[in-house]
Amino acid sequence: MTNVAFDDDSIKEMIDKVNTEKSKIVPGCAACASRCGNTDNYDMKRMWEADEDIRSLKSLILFGIRGMAAYAYHAMVLGYKDQEVNNFFYKALFTLAEDWGMEELLPVVMEVGKVNLSCMALLDKANTETFGTPTPVTVPLKVEKGPFIVVTGHDLYDLKLLLQQTEGKGINIYTHGEMLPAHAYPELKKFSHLKGNFGTAWQNQQKEFDHIPAPILYTTNCLMPPKASYKDRVFTTEMVSFPDVTHIDDEKDFTPVIEKALELGGYAEDTQFTGINGGTEVTTGFAHGTVLGVADKVIEAVKSGAIRHFFLVGGCDGVRKGRNYYTDFVKQTPDDTIILTLACGKYRFNDLDLGTIGGLPRIMDMGQCNDAYSAIKVAVALAEAFNCSVNELPLSMILSWYEQKAVCILLTLLHLGIKDIRLGPTLPAFISPNVLNYLAENYNIAPVTTPEEDLKTILG
Repeated sequence: MTNVAFDDDSIKEMIDKVNTEKSKIVPGCAACASRCGNTDNYDMKRMWEADEDIRSLKSLILFGIRGMAAYAYHAMVLGYKDQEVNNFFYKALFTLAEDWGMEELLPVVMEVGKVNLSCMALLDKANTETFGTPTPVTVPLKVEKGPFIVVTGHDLYDLKLLLQQTEGKGINIYTHGEMLPAHAYPELKKFSHLKGNFGTAWQNQQKEFDHIPAPILYTTNCLMPPKASYKDRVFTTEMVSFPDVTHIDDEKDFTPVIEKALELGGYAEDTQFTGINGGTEVTTGFAHGTVLGVADKVIEAVKSGAIRHFFLVGGCDGVRKGRNYYTDFVKQTPDDTIILTLACGKYRFNDLDLGTIGGLPRIMDMGQCNDAYSAIKVAVALAEAFNCSVNELPLSMILSWYEQKAVCILLTLLHLGIKDIRLGPTLPAFISPNVLNYLAENYNIAPVTTPEEDLKTILG
């Protein structure tokens, strides 16, 4: 998991657990006098030192299934599984260990995208059936006085458990990063002490959490190495781990987090924070259920010319220079365009007030990175309504990438035949020139340039 597990002991513990399970399946291998090597642990040097095109394709498979595994795990926690998805993990891992050529690897790369679509649909079903269908909500960026806890990550079930355990204790709960969309789910927002959102995307943790008078609970999410000014109030759970930081185990007893919140006491007075652009509130909850619920308005607005174009601007955020491209791009979009967004890249612009079109906000936050499924559902529905392909819609995808979830989502879009995706702020370094040329020639993937140039190319 990218930027999640930093504790060597927990990683070794997981490796030992895997080896123990493997020995149960093939108990005689360890004592075999004529070892075949088929059950040995895979030496990653074989992949990293392979031909650059083979390494590139295998990297797409590996990073893609790692992202998909996170989605499958979140669904499994809620009691939802898909055997097709689980079986593909075996196939993909088998493929990585084989000495296959490009012709054999390319179909598997595209299959990652196909299976990930099923996996995102599974997680969408798990979330909505467990927590209800998301509805639009405005979320304040103000922290009220008194004890509070900040929850970051993707695990909505962990948030629900914490809300239940803190109810009536005088402790307020604030989301952070990818947890923001939790405010839109009926079964979560019914808790009156789920108050608002604190901070922005993962890479700003060291700045935003500096001397914070409250504990931070990390569910499965990127973790920046904690500074001394707040390391004593960092708690991890699930896959997240860091040396000398308290980890909440599978029993999910959040008492240590609650006690730390009461000890620190929070802010003495209500404290107003802002987003990157100075906004004091953000909105979320525009998943496919909401957008398709007003599809007639959207379709009429397109037909009348009130909406000229849709932009999907989202993905992973990061620290690399050039990510202000996405802020500038959204700011420069014309007043007759709609911005759909998701994942942590939205924090670059989600506090902007761009007004509305026919009662529809110009910025619609569809949710977490896995809610790319919502964007796909909306795009497919619009294509059916206008009797055209998704590629013929007035829709452009401007994506920011950083880690494995971005890879599996990109592969899903390619599996669906979606073309003309703009990717940035730079193209993935692990993609070889030949593989990049293949993607450019077959799917017209291109790097972002400048907001002005890209908007001119898209809109004419």
